[in-house]
Amino acid sequence: MTVKEPVKSVVNQNTLPVGFPTHAHGTEFWECLGRTVATFGFLEEVLVKAIFAFTATTEYSEAEIEEAYSKWVPKLERSLSDQLGALIDTYGKSVRDNSDATIENLDDLINDLRAASKIRNVLCHGSWRMPDSNGASIPFFVNRQKEVFETSIDVAFLNQVQKHAVELSCAVINTVTHMGWQFPSSNGPGEVVWR
Repeated sequence: MTVKEPVKSVVNQNTLPVGFPTHAHGTEFWECLGRTVATFGFLEEVLVKAIFAFTATTEYSEAEIEEAYSKWVPKLERSLSDQLGALIDTYGKSVRDNSDATIENLDDLINDLRAASKIRNVLCHGSWRMPDSNGASIPFFVNRQKEVFETSIDVAFLNQVQKHAVELSCAVINTVTHMGWQFPSSNGPGEVVWR
């Protein structure tokens, strides 16, 4: 029996289309995707600042202060590098632990944030397939539950998601400012959280 030698090859990068593998979508698509992903980055920053505001304004008894402070700095440091899902968890707990919180629909906001987090993962980590004749494509993405993403995404979809991420960011900011606090690092109205 003759052993056949395998055919070996390498990719000739000189023959790839300019912009490969992003060459098939139009620039408007990529701009909208970039703006949407950047808006989710802003939402993460807003959550970090809200966590700071809620944890800095939580009241403790005299006996609890030292232990609370020893846990506070590591919580803030961790939040700086946490991803969206973990930030949502920390934010929810921080709001619940603050007896002065005024938000009435926290569970709804948390659920909306979690739903947005799922689509954010697709947008950030999906591998974009060739667009159809309408400029839409289904990114290749499988989540940890082995669910395959099957929704076509086009410019209109991206614009809608970006707008929703802005609305969520504003809703989180409002949970701080509604209590009479100035949102951290803004020059908005309200009392400064920390000097």
